[in-house]
Amino acid sequence: MSTNPTRVFVARLLGLDVFDPLGDRLGRLRDVVVLSRGTRGAPHVVGIVVEVPGKKRVFVPMTRITSIDQTQVICTGLVNLRRFEQRGAETLVVAEMFDRRVTLRDGSGDATIEDIAMDQHRSGDWFVSKLFVRRGHSLAPLSRLRRNETMIIDWADAHQGAKTEPQAATQFVANHEDLKPADFAEALQEMSDKRRFEVASELQDERLADVLQELPEDDQVEILSALDVQRAADVLEEMDPDDAADLLGELPSAQAEELLQLMEPEGAEDVRRLLEYDEDTAGGLMTPVPVILPPEATVAEALAHVRREELSPALASSIFIARPPLETPTGRFLGVVHIQQLLRYPPFEPLGNLVDKNLEPLSDQAHISEVARTLATYNLNSLPVVNQAGRLVGAVTVDDVLDHLLPDDWRANDGEAPIRRLGGRIG
Repeated sequence: MSTNPTRVFVARLLGLDVFDPLGDRLGRLRDVVVLSRGTRGAPHVVGIVVEVPGKKRVFVPMTRITSIDQTQVICTGLVNLRRFEQRGAETLVVAEMFDRRVTLRDGSGDATIEDIAMDQHRSGDWFVSKLFVRRGHSLAPLSRLRRNETMIIDWADAHQGAKTEPQAATQFVANHEDLKPADFAEALQEMSDKRRFEVASELQDERLADVLQELPEDDQVEILSALDVQRAADVLEEMDPDDAADLLGELPSAQAEELLQLMEPEGAEDVRRLLEYDEDTAGGLMTPVPVILPPEATVAEALAHVRREELSPALASSIFIARPPLETPTGRFLGVVHIQQLLRYPPFEPLGNLVDKNLEPLSDQAHISEVARTLATYNLNSLPVVNQAGRLVGAVTVDDVLDHLLPDDWRANDGEAPIRRLGGRIG
């Protein structure tokens, strides 16, 4: 083997495909795990975190990596695909080291870690070797370091602060901007409470709202409670009303009321109406903002509405027809037009001619068991919900019902973890 170590920078590995020896893609690299050796030297790189199909993250030890470069990673062996859980002495490079401030030992000031290099030694083991850092300013008047200068330094040339010190999350958020909200939420769940709050604080309100909706309720409450109260209210406004109501329902009543007072009146009103319902009823499950149009609207108008990017597939599957006012609670509810019907008629056909007269709306007091039965019986993605006066107050979607019927910990429960060719965790 060459006496020159193999060196790779972690930031350039993020998102790379991981393959088995036969060339089958096993997943995507999301982080690198290192183990501190204290005063004995630079951290030991013990493995990588791979996102496998099913959006689950698993651990692959470096002893199972047969090839790694800036284009791909190849591994071999067997692993129990149990969800990755960080051990106490382990550190995630991307999640916990990027954006961390260090003090340069030459006395020239502080810097921020933007990338980390790891070298493979002749023994086959990998160790952290270099830091790619950015200086924000210099503490020494005659320092050779200029403002915002970047440089590569040895690991030993920087003093690492304690993990309890504040850490930015700019790099982490930028490196994961391509993740869907559910996958970003998965990454957050792997972090310490401290790091989770730091990353959440870095996200824009709309992005944080989308991610919160994919987290277990306990994590939602912890993150929201850690935010400044005005920002917490802003994030709630960005959430779907039913998800915001569910989250507020988990908070102490005084805290929930304070947040509702800080929200925009229109959004707060939607949430307040949902909080009045029992959580096991159609009213407690529904969203109050489905696609609602008058009978005079055309097929072309309806298609334009369901094309909106922010609309979930389940809500986009149906258009609810009612007399004005079209905000819930609406005027008299007339019926539903399914998206497949829109595709079968000319653009200028009035929706009133396409109403499904056989689909009965649910009462807002209907129990969840009735909601689930109706969805299953008619193979529907959504159902209209009306109040006692026959006015449309919202719609229940199949994903709302599934979230309610599944166990509270379903996001973290993998069941039986299968064995696959991906490498096994050692120790």
